[in-house]
Amino acid sequence: MIWFWGALGFWAAAWAANVAAVRMGLAQRPMGRLGIALLFGLTLLVLWEGYVRGFEVSPVILPAPTAIAAKFAMSLPMLWADFVQTVVKGALSGFAIGVGAAFVTAIAIDRFPFLQRGLLPIGNFVAALPIVGLAPILVMWFGFDWHSKAAVVVIMVFFPVLVNLVAGLQATERMQRDLMATWSASYVQSLIKLRLPAAMPFFFNGLKIASTLALIGAIVAEFFGSPIVGMGFRISTEVGRLGLDMVWAEIVVAALAGSALYGLIAFVERRVTFWHPSQRQ
Repeated sequence: MIWFWGALGFWAAAWAANVAAVRMGLAQRPMGRLGIALLFGLTLLVLWEGYVRGFEVSPVILPAPTAIAAKFAMSLPMLWADFVQTVVKGALSGFAIGVGAAFVTAIAIDRFPFLQRGLLPIGNFVAALPIVGLAPILVMWFGFDWHSKAAVVVIMVFFPVLVNLVAGLQATERMQRDLMATWSASYVQSLIKLRLPAAMPFFFNGLKIASTLALIGAIVAEFFGSPIVGMGFRISTEVGRLGLDMVWAEIVVAALAGSALYGLIAFVERRVTFWHPSQRQ
């Protein structure tokens, strides 16, 4: 039990360090916030390690973080191949196609309002389809390679981006639209100079939602058929072999990839929508 009590002691020390950092005002600085977050994450890992070792939890139930890290380091080539297959080929390609299709559709709905009564219900219907029922069909249509996973991702990201962008394009005030009409601005000019800039906060909200759905869709779709590479394939295979350390290594890769994509979108959002009240410190 020395591992468990040692982990609790580390947690208490880390708690005291975080409280002291907040009282010193470090939480108001970017590096201070980063340090506090890293210390909190390290505390969770230490508690996890202490619990597993202190209570001798079977690695089949919950492997220790050190065992996961060792498996991660030993399996870098395999993890990289799975990352390329699932994230780069499946998730990112489907994300790009789905966002592009949603963008074009939202512009069409904004230009021709009668399309909203027809396209949005269809989009809502497709978004409500369960992925576990849709993925096998798309695998049969597009094959076992990454194309079918990209198709699943397209369907999953299309509707959130579409709904947010349509709402954003309609978020401008009546006085602003009347002013553009007074200046004899065409639809394209009004769209570029007024409606699209005003819709950017909504658009990026849709992108951030879609970024998580894209990775989930690509991984889950691989459970229903894939070549002998991919994160979903590896997870399902290793679960059958009780290789939970490899499963957790794949989870780490998925978490890092998802966090990186989300962070990139948030970074671009801050640069594009710097004028919006939500970006003010």
